[in-house]
Amino acid sequence: MPDSLRFVAVAQTDPLAEPLLAELAVEYAQRYGGSEAGVSAWLRGHPAADFAAPHGALLIGLLGGRPVTGGAFQRFDDETAELKRIWTASGYRQRGYAKALLVELEAMIAGRGYRRIYLTTGDRQPEAEALYESAGYSRLVEPLPAEGDIFPIAFEKMVSGQPETAEPFVG
Repeated sequence: MPDSLRFVAVAQTDPLAEPLLAELAVEYAQRYGGSEAGVSAWLRGHPAADFAAPHGALLIGLLGGRPVTGGAFQRFDDETAELKRIWTASGYRQRGYAKALLVELEAMIAGRGYRRIYLTTGDRQPEAEALYESAGYSRLVEPLPAEGDIFPIAFEKMVSGQPETAEPFVG
């Protein structure tokens, strides 16, 4: 794992998630329009229970106690987990933290018995597209409906689900 990065599972309202969600709101507002406050409300308005065990999780990657990357998954259907909020703080990019986060999330997803991972990203995030492709995700060919002038791009990856035998990871 890069530079002693460690992961903890937290609730969506945990203070460790706050700086990452705040920066994500700024970037989404810049790339897609809208106000930071509006994007922030949209991000935080997601039902927190969706990112909780046993069907989901929200992980924060800490470097020396500082949150540098994070992401979540939720149940999409019986066999599929959906990745959400994959993010690395701008000052910590290009160091392998996002890939380490994906590896950690994928292991947790497989441990929960899911067989497939699904995600969407926006058409104005080429870095995200490159990350998912480099991590073995396949871009789905069929286009998703546009949301205004935003065109979501979907990816998937198959995993070998091995149900967890211990309590879910809680950090």
